[in-house]
Amino acid sequence: MNEPVLQTSLPFRKRSGKVRDVYDLGDRLLIVATDRISAYDCIMPNGIPDKGRILTALSLFWFNKFQDRFPNHLISADVAEYPAELRPYARQLAGRSMLVRNAKVVPIECVARGYLAGSGWKEYQQSQTVCGIKLPAGLRQCEKLPAPIFTPATKEESGHDVNISFEETAGRVGRAVAEELRDRTIALYTAAADYAATRGILIADTKFEFGEVADGGVILIDEVLTPDSSRFWPADGYEPGHDQASFDKQYVRNYLDTLKDWRRTPPAPALPAEVVEGTRRRYLEAYVRLTGRALVLR
Repeated sequence: MNEPVLQTSLPFRKRSGKVRDVYDLGDRLLIVATDRISAYDCIMPNGIPDKGRILTALSLFWFNKFQDRFPNHLISADVAEYPAELRPYARQLAGRSMLVRNAKVVPIECVARGYLAGSGWKEYQQSQTVCGIKLPAGLRQCEKLPAPIFTPATKEESGHDVNISFEETAGRVGRAVAEELRDRTIALYTAAADYAATRGILIADTKFEFGEVADGGVILIDEVLTPDSSRFWPADGYEPGHDQASFDKQYVRNYLDTLKDWRRTPPAPALPAEVVEGTRRRYLEAYVRLTGRALVLR
């Protein structure tokens, strides 16, 4: 197993998120997926080997699959096609980077939910709503919703994103953009969920990010439909009424929930070896199931 890559260092202007390092190349960006993993808005001190490669490969699969219906920011993930100034760093970038268009980020997390899980289930138990959207009575934990719902949230620089209503979204970005975000989010989620079901995976929920480009269009950006941004459940074990087995970050959260002395604030605890390996194995299985091919990790 490879050593996890927790940081990258290239001589370009850089900003870092919880997982990705983003380098500004002017009209283009270089996005590098590290092996960092976060939960409850805290970055774990040890990473998941090859996680950045898995996330990148799966995002590329979805970008290519839906590029005709949902335009995206991808230019290339082939280091040989990168600008000359990036090629000295080819070994560091290979398999975990994407050269993309530099779009103006729409400051809304676009969440689609098809099943009643996570914070949605907690809210439903109290008010029979999810993010303020009224749902039928009597739904069970992890039950499939009558139809997917759009539950936007703010994009916060630090701390938790905050769920907001569609009307507040419209007030922030304009009604036309809000409607486009909603419609694209539900359409992309539905298309991906229908496909994933044929591969034995249920996509319970996911989040997308969109950006505006110079010609006035809105395109899909960042990562898409990965175990970091989605809940993936094995269809053959699905049974509503309780938590589901998963191929996503919930496995890490479940371990952290057993720690009575950690209060979900930095510094985060190191993950034990069995949780690291279990997470890596689940991410890889999601990739293999969804794409139908192995991922070569050297």
